[in-house]
Amino acid sequence: MRRRSESIRDKLLPAGAFLLLLLLWQGIAASGWVPGYMLPSPVDVIRAFIADFPNLAAHAWVSVEEALLGLLLGTLLAFGLACAMDRFLNLERAVLPLLVASQTIPTIAIAPLLVLWMGFGVAPKIALVVITTFFPVAVGLLDGFKSADPDAVSLLRSMGATRRKIFRHVKWPAALPYFFAGLRISASYAVVGAVISEWLGGFEGLGVYMTRVRKAYAFDKMFAVIILVVIVSLLLMRLVTLLRAVSMPWLRKDPARVKALQQS
Repeated sequence: MRRRSESIRDKLLPAGAFLLLLLLWQGIAASGWVPGYMLPSPVDVIRAFIADFPNLAAHAWVSVEEALLGLLLGTLLAFGLACAMDRFLNLERAVLPLLVASQTIPTIAIAPLLVLWMGFGVAPKIALVVITTFFPVAVGLLDGFKSADPDAVSLLRSMGATRRKIFRHVKWPAALPYFFAGLRISASYAVVGAVISEWLGGFEGLGVYMTRVRKAYAFDKMFAVIILVVIVSLLLMRLVTLLRAVSMPWLRKDPARVKALQQS
């Protein structure tokens, strides 16, 4: 009963905060402090969302494809790099500071270079998503590998286990919570990275749609795109949560740990 009340409270608090934000937004828009074409009301945004939904959905499908492919490639790259850095200490010492430094470069500054090098096709968009998403997964996996029980590793080594078996039975299970925590962050970045890359050129995608409606001063449609990006990002994060539940069924018996992972 206590867990149910806590669950209801955890859902009601953000819902109440969201409703308060909507009311504040509606009040500012209705007051006339800001011109209506610059700050449309929530009602205007919802109307624009419904009226132009077929067009939005077509552009969103392109952006989601770019985001998913970039996220997949970024995850594979992060997995290979994390395994290599865990295996070779000197490689970690040489590469990890460069990876951290690379995250200080704004993605909006990288995007024009990728377009210049790769053209206006899908390649620069996927490349930017890869750059945006691989870091949280790589660092999470590396921390997860280091969190493996050293006694268990020593025991398997004393029994003649190979590196592959040690990885499979000790290091990989220990790294799974860290992996999915990083993957949730990367999933939230993926769609945003795809949209940013589409701002600089292309023919389809939510970023291209935003550029067109911005030039037409249709800010209600711009807010509709933002809402759609938020919805898609939340759905991707929810998908990662479901994958974690399937991959780590033992967490179902430990609700406290599940809640801690959700807040991480």
